[in-house]
Amino acid sequence: MSANLTLILTAAVLSGTGVYLMLERSLTRVLVGLILLGNGVNIGFLVASGRAGDPPLVNRYGTGTISDPLPQAFVLTAIVITLGTTAFLLAMAYRSWQLSGHDDVQDDAEDAAIRRLAATDAASDSFDLTVGHSADDVDEVYAEEGEDADELPAIEATLADEDGGENR
Repeated sequence: MSANLTLILTAAVLSGTGVYLMLERSLTRVLVGLILLGNGVNIGFLVASGRAGDPPLVNRYGTGTISDPLPQAFVLTAIVITLGTTAFLLAMAYRSWQLSGHDDVQDDAEDAAIRRLAATDAASDSFDLTVGHSADDVDEVYAEEGEDADELPAIEATLADEDGGENR
């Protein structure tokens, strides 16, 4: 089976651009990225289904090749799913615009806590903050966030115990 290189490259560019746009914080860009990704996947499905013009099930013409009908069914299903997801994202973007005047997704409290733990390399409860980091480093990370270092009890206990003791 020979595939059309132009369609393969088009599917790859659409999918890659769609994934890139979906990683943005703006819901409008996420929406455009979802549409591009959906179209790229649909083109990829059609490329995988075989040559255009071949019969899907029974070959009456004796050419020996048939087209696979399953990717065509996948494309129809993907169109419906993309349409539903697009409507949902469009409603979310519109509601966000009504409430806040922009459609950027903001961090919640859990995202901020994870970012603080990642900045201090505190991945678990047994992490010893005094190894490789000073108390000033941790206070600087919290100062950038506009918060106090006393918010997380595990880090607070480690900061209070500056003689190198383990986090309890």
